[in-house]
Amino acid sequence: MKAVILCGGRGSRLAPYTSILPKPLLPVDGRPVLEIILAHLVRHGVQEATLAVGHLADLVMAYFGDGSRFGLPISYSRETRPLGTAGPLSGIPGLTGTFLVMNGDILTDLDLGAMAAAHRASGALLTLATHTRHIPIPLGVADSAPDGRLARFQEKPVHSFQACAGIFLMEARVLEFIPPATPLDMPALIQSLLDAGEDVRCHPFSGLWQDIGRPDDLARASSGDPAPPAPASLP
Repeated sequence: MKAVILCGGRGSRLAPYTSILPKPLLPVDGRPVLEIILAHLVRHGVQEATLAVGHLADLVMAYFGDGSRFGLPISYSRETRPLGTAGPLSGIPGLTGTFLVMNGDILTDLDLGAMAAAHRASGALLTLATHTRHIPIPLGVADSAPDGRLARFQEKPVHSFQACAGIFLMEARVLEFIPPATPLDMPALIQSLLDAGEDVRCHPFSGLWQDIGRPDDLARASSGDPAPPAPASLP
């Protein structure tokens, strides 16, 4: 299976670090976050990867080269202008059958083999991994009826929801929904699939998932084990 790693964003929430280094090269426990991601893909049997690069692309390309020292052939798709999180897919050759798309700033132990098996069994055009998040509300929450009467009162409730993990399995036909060289983000692509009546599935998982989006995320990731072993492989 081929993987597309989205590495073109400016990482503005991680400034000023990302004014010097692109986010995929920020170090976590002594290694660039993207190197950790690639090692995870290799363990799961991914056979090649294309890095969709933009911001400070030369640094990413210089570090990872052809991928030989990471055990994974790597090619590059370079943006001349920002195309969002789905737009770059239109310019990447060789996306046939089932392929993986993921953000280049995610640490996870997601079992890609299990996700791929579920995706193929479902017949979905696109499957997105989801991760349970819990948001504590540090207040008493009052629900009232239209006439003002109190219907329910909760002291410091915890709201749980399934968050998109930034990891997707897609069939090549999804490219029909992505106009060439046009900015398009993944939420808009997914909504267009739903509007067209296409089968889009979720794949919930509860393991490690850490988005390196802010300085405190980077610090948190560096304080633990970012990449535990994951022996499963893609079917």
